[in-house]
Amino acid sequence: MQEKTPADASPTARRAGVGLHLSSLPGQFGIGELGKEAFAFVDCLRKMRLSVWQFLPLGPTGYGNSPYQALSTYAGNEMLIDIEDLRKKRLLKSREIKALSGLPGDYVDYASLVPAKSALLMTAASRFPVKSSRKLRSAFQEFLAINNSRWLHDYALYRILKPRHDNKPWPQWAPQFVHRDTESLLKLEREAGDEIQCIKIQQFLFHEQWQRLREYAHASGVQLFGDIPIYIALDSSDAWAKRDILCIDADGRPDRVGGVPPDYFSNDGQLWGNPLYNWDAHASDGYQWWIDRLRAAACTADILRIDHFRGFESYWSIPADATTARDGRWEPGPGDAIFIALKQAFGSLPIVAEDLGLITPEVEALRDRHQLPGMVVLQFCVTNDGFDLAAVPENSVCYTGTHDNDTSLGWFRGGPGDERSAEQIRADQEAAMRICKGDPERISMNMVRAAYSTPAKLAVAPMQDYLGLGSEARFNTPGTADNNWRWRLDPSTLTDQLCTEIATAVSESGREVSDAPR
Repeated sequence: MQEKTPADASPTARRAGVGLHLSSLPGQFGIGELGKEAFAFVDCLRKMRLSVWQFLPLGPTGYGNSPYQALSTYAGNEMLIDIEDLRKKRLLKSREIKALSGLPGDYVDYASLVPAKSALLMTAASRFPVKSSRKLRSAFQEFLAINNSRWLHDYALYRILKPRHDNKPWPQWAPQFVHRDTESLLKLEREAGDEIQCIKIQQFLFHEQWQRLREYAHASGVQLFGDIPIYIALDSSDAWAKRDILCIDADGRPDRVGGVPPDYFSNDGQLWGNPLYNWDAHASDGYQWWIDRLRAAACTADILRIDHFRGFESYWSIPADATTARDGRWEPGPGDAIFIALKQAFGSLPIVAEDLGLITPEVEALRDRHQLPGMVVLQFCVTNDGFDLAAVPENSVCYTGTHDNDTSLGWFRGGPGDERSAEQIRADQEAAMRICKGDPERISMNMVRAAYSTPAKLAVAPMQDYLGLGSEARFNTPGTADNNWRWRLDPSTLTDQLCTEIATAVSESGREVSDAPR
């Protein structure tokens, strides 16, 4: 019997949305959380008549704090757990949560946040068996029954072992743990049973809070738009437990890694360092790992963007010892086979193809054969001769920019690190204004209105563009390791005037969803 994705899993009407990662929400505990500020943001979206909320991957982040280098494909980022909810559940005391009160509110200070919040979460989880309600404990047992035999136990072991090896990647652990020696793992389970249980409880708490937020979003007429990185991190519980799906040796060492060649994001390309997939192994069992991955992701979001879609047609393979991505080569991906397997499992695919970068006719044909929406980013298009907003495909998502771009205002002005010449910036400004008419000082909202005017079923702008912010609010600069993923929303900027302006633009462009509650 085929599994089906939710009936509302893909946009069926013209919609408008916002891009804002959960970590960027406001709040008093150093990072955005799944609490009252997240629910308030859904209320704000209703006022703006925006019916889609897009965010980045939700997994626990490792080195560099990138959501695209998660420690697990399936786990939720514990740093997003709502601390106030744990206090209400009597798992934390008011005086204990003051440990987070000194963290900055306008950006995420990961170096200070992670150790302080991790300690609080372990305290809360240790109290869960005694302090939580019978109903909550029953829900936890159900969560264990569903997930424990698949990914959860391996994730818990991994999170226990990592700090015991100075937080080094698993290929650098003691040999018995690198090779998952059965006796060594059983001994660890006996010695660290309580710690392992605490890791599982934290995952349950994330899941329970997320599902409440998702239900509230649905009741408010807001679809959740998630993100799946094509690759998994080498330093992850998935790679440690399922190394047969990757091109790595028995010691966890890859000979070639993932990335992209030079493009408009970076002159040297991007050297991600992720291990490549053993596509023959995936094909041998009908891409079951991908089916499981998509099923889990569909439990958190209604629409799913697959990052680096072009890697399914062909992928950039880079020697593991290379210092830049320039030295790679193209190798064939699984092509149609993986999407045929996914369709057989789910019937329809709630997938958006991230088809940016060096896209060939073969990649476009693969996308179109499976009727997957692609992406159009106005920052890349409005400067092209002959670009026509009316020619944007209906089966696409039109963006002003993405989390990897500068803000629209920053791009228009030529922000820090912009590799364009002054002459090119002026030429791009003139070209942008021909397409996005209006006051140049309001280029951000002009870009938003331009995206809304296209035939694309869904138009999305980062929250920074709705606010008209400059380069100081940029979320990520590809190819750099510092000062990324830190920006946070100032709630005072979400004024009634802003909400009314956005709501008017949504309504005038025909993107208001009539059956969404107000």
